[in-house]
Amino acid sequence: MIAAMPEDIIAPPTAAQTPEAAPAPPLSPPAEPPVAPRASLLHWIAAGLRTAFLQPPRIEAAPAPWQLLLLVLLPELVWLGLGRFEVRGPVELSPTVALYQFWMWGALAWLGWGALQGGPGRLARWLVLATWASFPVNLLFMSLTLALAYGWSPAFLKSTTNVWLVYGVGYAWMLIAITRLTVREAVVRWRIALFVPGLVVLMALGFWQSLNMQERVWHVDYAAAAAARPQRPTLELTQEVFEQQQALWEHAVAGIGERRPGQVNVYGLVFAPYAAEDVFLRESTMVAKLLEERFDAKQRVLHLANHATTADTLPWATPLNLQRAIAALGQRMDRENDLLVVYLTSHGAHDHQLAATNGVLTVPWLTPEDLRKALDDAGIRHRVLAISACYSGGWIEPLASDETLLMTAADATHTSYGCGRLSELTFFGRAMFDEELRKTHSFETAFAAAVPVIKQREIDAGKDDGFSNPQISVGEKIRPVLDQLAQRLDAAGK
Repeated sequence: MIAAMPEDIIAPPTAAQTPEAAPAPPLSPPAEPPVAPRASLLHWIAAGLRTAFLQPPRIEAAPAPWQLLLLVLLPELVWLGLGRFEVRGPVELSPTVALYQFWMWGALAWLGWGALQGGPGRLARWLVLATWASFPVNLLFMSLTLALAYGWSPAFLKSTTNVWLVYGVGYAWMLIAITRLTVREAVVRWRIALFVPGLVVLMALGFWQSLNMQERVWHVDYAAAAAARPQRPTLELTQEVFEQQQALWEHAVAGIGERRPGQVNVYGLVFAPYAAEDVFLRESTMVAKLLEERFDAKQRVLHLANHATTADTLPWATPLNLQRAIAALGQRMDRENDLLVVYLTSHGAHDHQLAATNGVLTVPWLTPEDLRKALDDAGIRHRVLAISACYSGGWIEPLASDETLLMTAADATHTSYGCGRLSELTFFGRAMFDEELRKTHSFETAFAAAVPVIKQREIDAGKDDGFSNPQISVGEKIRPVLDQLAQRLDAAGK
């Protein structure tokens, strides 16, 4: 039998005797995911440049609003600053044109929004990276533009085809870089199929705009340029000038030398009607002296020129004076056997007229039909005609004949080169008359040697509208006359 246990033994322990569990800590809210720290501007630029070279950007944050603004505007400021150097001399800025080009950023942001389908932060991040992904290619394009403007480009870029090749490769690389970035950032991948054609169209529109924009961001400040330019002499029309011109004309015609019988005599007419460019006066003077010295035409060359400094020394180069000069030469020469050399030098127009200006004096422009009529009316049979002007190939059809040798500085659709205010001689006049005709008395031989020289010089000078393509037309009946002349001059050692 078990004895009853004392009550104090079998009683449950009191609260004081029961060990208490450790109190539970107070509840706290769940921890926020760590927020990526804001990247600096340099980190964003580096990330975008990595994207340009098809590398991951290594940045996951979104740019702050002020960062977005600066990072998108900074490249545009770089292009604006570099573009200043495309134009030499004083310039003006066209703010409207500069702002107009920002439409592309609105279109690019719209394309990105459609492709990403994310929040504003994702779009801002993509726009910054896309901006700097295109920076290296745009820098290449700007460098190419400046190189072509200053003639610094390597020989590879002298070819227009190679220039277009560089642009094509550059745009293709930019397209790949931005598309790769968009694929990485996009939530819905099938939207890329819509994004890529849209980006191609946007880039094509931007390129078309750059080629066809009538006004540039930077353009010449003509007022400042005119003020900085040395003051050119100007023609003043006075009674004394008109009387002097009449006396010059009479003296020039009276001074035409007598022909030598028994041989082909060379007569010359040199015509420079554009007074605003000194190059034409220099070139016409050079050709007149060459004919006198190399082709035994001393005192048988009439030199007509428009220039403020020659109003009291040379007759004016007007279509009427040209007609009278040809008639006067025709009266002195043997029109059936002698040779007339006519050299015209000026700017040329698309409609094949020869430009003329002489300060305040109104001078009509010369046409090939005017020259043909003057030659036919004078009855001059054997003709060597040379036209140094843009689009001068358009003179061949109206002037060509069996008894004419005709040379032009360009074909009918291209410009010639070297007729600017800084030029010493035109490319055609220099190569053909000042160089090759000093080595031979054959116009055909000199022309054949001059053409490749002209082409190379145009390539070296960065002529970007195609080879001038000088033309020659030789009538069969004039060849014996020219051969006989060349033989005589060679024998005489002229």
